[in-house]
Amino acid sequence: MFRPSYDPDLFYHWHKVHTRFRDLDPLNHANNAVFNTYFEEARIGFTYSIPELVESLNNGFAFVLVKSTIEYLKPITYPSELLIGSGISELGNTSVIATQAIFDSKTKQLHSVAQVKGVWYDSKTRKPTRVPEVKNLDKILININE
Repeated sequence: MFRPSYDPDLFYHWHKVHTRFRDLDPLNHANNAVFNTYFEEARIGFTYSIPELVESLNNGFAFVLVKSTIEYLKPITYPSELLIGSGISELGNTSVIATQAIFDSKTKQLHSVAQVKGVWYDSKTRKPTRVPEVKNLDKILININE
């Protein structure tokens, strides 16, 4: 999977998260399940940073997660401030693959990467629907093959 070095221009959207004491497992690391929560929180912020998606959400559409792959590369400790980058690596007619990475805000070390696939979903028909057309799509897309 994609393992980027920190670069502030790499991702379209950056989200800051502070670890909480309750995030820890018995080894005093952030529990693996919490990584998913960090990624989810960042994806929500990412989605709400794109006006065309916000408009679609307000009209009864949603992003429904169908697959999530996470690689845990380095433990996250408490206290830590994390930077989570999010971008789109693949865009289909009804599906989106988002690529994300968690970095320590001070050391810029990579802790985890994730790829999630979701479909744009019409809550009225309960079926996948076309992803809204996004202006400035080139700014949102991330090339993970470099």
